[in-house]
Amino acid sequence: MDDVRPVYEAILSAHSSGESAALATIIHVQGSVPRHAGSKMLVRADGSFVGTVGGGKMESLVIMAAQACIADGQSRTESYTLNDIASGDPGICGGTVQVFIEPLLAPPTLLVVGMGHVGKAVAELGKWMGYRVAVCDDRAEFCTPEYIPGMDQYIVCKPADVAAHIPLTPNTYVAAVTRGLPVDIGLIPVLLKSDAAYMGLIGSRRRWAITVNALKADYGLTDADLARMHAPIGLELGAETPREIALSILAEITAVRRGASAQPMRWLGTRAEAEAESSG
Repeated sequence: MDDVRPVYEAILSAHSSGESAALATIIHVQGSVPRHAGSKMLVRADGSFVGTVGGGKMESLVIMAAQACIADGQSRTESYTLNDIASGDPGICGGTVQVFIEPLLAPPTLLVVGMGHVGKAVAELGKWMGYRVAVCDDRAEFCTPEYIPGMDQYIVCKPADVAAHIPLTPNTYVAAVTRGLPVDIGLIPVLLKSDAAYMGLIGSRRRWAITVNALKADYGLTDADLARMHAPIGLELGAETPREIALSILAEITAVRRGASAQPMRWLGTRAEAEAESSG
């Protein structure tokens, strides 16, 4: 048990930090092999690992398979024959090993920048929906567990500096519900340099038009650059209250995440047409 404890601790650490990884477990052995069935190794996306499934060439192949597992999100079972290095086998112990590799994908991260009434509602709804939620504000009193309990990360900094505190990956969705142009003009260029899957900015069309002009003049951003921004943020629901606005924002984020059209689902076809559509 002692040799797998660091692996389990690494799993918990990866989950709490929002890091994807893959768990490799030996599920069957035959003949002479370096590790027994049940041996485990946690592999991170960068190839670093905790634990071992035997070392040597076989372990390096398992790491490569685990990285592929993280990338595509698919479990796999790999078999290795440890006979003849000259013929391409990953060892000379003489036995065979089967390794089951499963992805431990992090939940998507929702980064909420600006923790006023709307930001707080967005963060709370995002947490309820299963996101790993990070909140950011340059006002310390609006970014504490006392002000908004239960968040995964509290970042007190200038919004323009947020990327130094949290990775903005293809698994990150950013809702910028900020106070206005002075904040937006520093934040948006940082977001546009990132790999975030979604980035949206709250405000009216007029506010966004003014922001666009400033960004083009001060940062040389183009229409193609700015097309990545969802601004004004959210779907048109006629929302007025902070919670209603939060619903419109998370609805748009969900549509982007799922690759959906965000169109009404109302349908006036027949049952036969519905059955034909579902079977096709």
